[in-house]
Amino acid sequence: MSSESSKKRKPKVIRSDGAPAEGKRNRSDTEQEGKYYSEEAEVDRRDPGRDYELYKYTCQELQRLMAEIQDLKSRGGKDAAVEIEDRRIQSCVHFMILKKLNRLAHIRLKKGRDQTHEAKQKVDAYHLQLQNLLYEVMHLQKEITKCLEFKSKHEEIDLVSLEEFYKEAPPDISKAEVTMGDPHQQTLARLDWELEQRKRLAEKYRECLSNKEKILKEIEVKKEYLSSLQPRLNSIMQASLPVQEYLFMPFDQAHKQYETARHLPPPLYVLFVQTTAYGQACAHMKSSQPPRQDKTLSVAIEGSVDEAKALFKPPEDSQDDESDSDAEEEQTTKRRRPTLGVQLDDKRKEMLKRHPLSVMLDLKCKDDSVLHLTFYYLMNLNIMTVKAKVTTATELITPISAGDLLSPDSVLSCLYPGDHGKKTPNPANQYQFDKVGILTLRDYVLDLGHPYLWVQKLGGLHFPKEQPQHTVIADHSLSASHMETTMKLLKTRVQSRLALHKQFASLEHGIVPVTSDCQYLFPAKVVSRLVKWVSIAHEDYTELHFTKDIVEAGLAGDTNLYYMALVERGTESDACSSPSSGKGCHSQDVKYRTLLPLCSPCTHLGGIESCDSSQLSWHLIGQGFLLEPPRCCLWCCHPAPALAAKLQAAVVLNPGYSSIPPVFQLCLNWKGEKTNNNDDNIRAMESEVNVCYKELCGPRPSHQLLTNQLQRLCVLLDVYLETESHDDSVEGPKEFPQEKMCLRLFRGPSRMKPFKYNHPQGFFSHR
Repeated sequence: MSSESSKKRKPKVIRSDGAPAEGKRNRSDTEQEGKYYSEEAEVDRRDPGRDYELYKYTCQELQRLMAEIQDLKSRGGKDAAVEIEDRRIQSCVHFMILKKLNRLAHIRLKKGRDQTHEAKQKVDAYHLQLQNLLYEVMHLQKEITKCLEFKSKHEEIDLVSLEEFYKEAPPDISKAEVTMGDPHQQTLARLDWELEQRKRLAEKYRECLSNKEKILKEIEVKKEYLSSLQPRLNSIMQASLPVQEYLFMPFDQAHKQYETARHLPPPLYVLFVQTTAYGQACAHMKSSQPPRQDKTLSVAIEGSVDEAKALFKPPEDSQDDESDSDAEEEQTTKRRRPTLGVQLDDKRKEMLKRHPLSVMLDLKCKDDSVLHLTFYYLMNLNIMTVKAKVTTATELITPISAGDLLSPDSVLSCLYPGDHGKKTPNPANQYQFDKVGILTLRDYVLDLGHPYLWVQKLGGLHFPKEQPQHTVIADHSLSASHMETTMKLLKTRVQSRLALHKQFASLEHGIVPVTSDCQYLFPAKVVSRLVKWVSIAHEDYTELHFTKDIVEAGLAGDTNLYYMALVERGTESDACSSPSSGKGCHSQDVKYRTLLPLCSPCTHLGGIESCDSSQLSWHLIGQGFLLEPPRCCLWCCHPAPALAAKLQAAVVLNPGYSSIPPVFQLCLNWKGEKTNNNDDNIRAMESEVNVCYKELCGPRPSHQLLTNQLQRLCVLLDVYLETESHDDSVEGPKEFPQEKMCLRLFRGPSRMKPFKYNHPQGFFSHR
């Protein structure tokens, strides 16, 4: 079988017998068809569908033969090898058929590609011809458009209308009989008339230029005269300066200030104009002289005018004036990119940048103390801030407790209720702060100043809370409506703080200053005395157990000032008893206080067995309690006096003092701790000081209110102790003998004591 197949395949191979291939190809087609087998010609004759069916049939036969060979190999046997070889030969025949089908498929693919390429070349040739034709059409259209859009020079000239031309032009130019029917001649005639008119106007222009030169010469002469007049006027102004100072009419200084005020931002300009006008109005009300500046109010502008001018100038082109060596150094130096933190700091500084100019306002009070106010304008935030400083005619000795009274951070706090100046009044600033990482303006007020609401109103700025606006216009009427009230409040605040400053100096030394105008409010003899006056922090005040009512009522804000007062009264009975009393100084019941009885003979350190009570003298040892009994009492074998009554008063001082009274909370340490929670009389004492404060205001402006309240507190402690019932079982005199005259010692089931002082009768009664 294999030999037969090989014989069949031999005729397909044609040898050339050494002849060149080119010679074979040059033969005629008839000879090639007779001697060669051409698969390309066979491709044209064969049907692709039938080849596909043959391909599927051949693949199926191959699968069948392979399965049979596998089956024969698995069964084994003597005749299996012959059958396997037979089927292997059949498989080879099928493989040859597949190869032939593969060659035919490749030939068909090549012919298809060649036909596609020829068709594509034809299409490209047609497309190129089309593009050439389109280009020629476009070129012709451009030429046509140019011809249609051609304009002559005379069309740009605005000629007079035809009616005006025939009316004004002379007959030798208009030539109506020729130009009326010929548009070309008509246009030429109109152009001739336009030329004639322009010649006339050129002649008139030359005449005007000559007149202008004459006028300029006259102006130069007058300028020279005025320039020579300026030095003379300056000398006259300099000579009149002493007269201006004597008459309090500084015209020259005011002129310079107004020139500088032109460069102020609108809010500071409104503030400057309104404060100057208010000062002139106050001076005019005091005297009938021409308008001048008030002596108690002075306004000035500080800062760099050049920097303010530079804000409104456009940035000029930077000129490279550096040398070649500097340029080389810059090229070699590597610039480091700033970190994110540095970029945020730069953005914050730019956000909080102030205007170079500021307005200084000095407000002088009656005691020659001066309140210095410096107003700034934050350009990017569109708000105003203020810094305050108080100076006095004489140097003040600052008490320890008066440290915050004249502090720049708190001296103007809550000038109007709730205006503490810690937050920005412009609602739009919060969005700006979020972009640069600023949480609140409170951290920057020490450097920038406080943005109080009254400062914004003095500058004419109003920020509506419901509808935030990015641009707020300064309003003069808003500033004028708040000017007088604010100035009065500022003066009152400074006077009240200075009065408190002087009072605190006395209170720290245990002296309650009471003026002669207020002596009638108190009895002649007051035994209780103030022994301690200190300032405390807001946190310490809130931690006190007897101030919870004030804290819960919301009267203890962080803008208030807090103080602690200690009022004491010791026993007035004989301190030293006789030796026969049976009690010595070693007794466990002996108590000690700050005022200790010292016998005058004992001071000599001699051996003294006894002492007379008339020889006792009280000496102030100090605040607090002694840890050991005094040496003289050990020698004399006499007991020390009983424990003193101590009244603690926690004081809340509102920044609006004295229009807003201080609030007192009391705690009495005597025979136990007594507060308003466990003793109705303590509550009545607080009511006398806090509720009935109007009786203690004294003459206006009521700067003595605090000291009068403290003096009233001493009186109330005397009444409380002197009206206390005495225990008859205890021998000896009454611990606090009654010295105040009372109509009735107790009233009601709660046994309320008479705390109301009646002047001039001098007795105490119930309210």
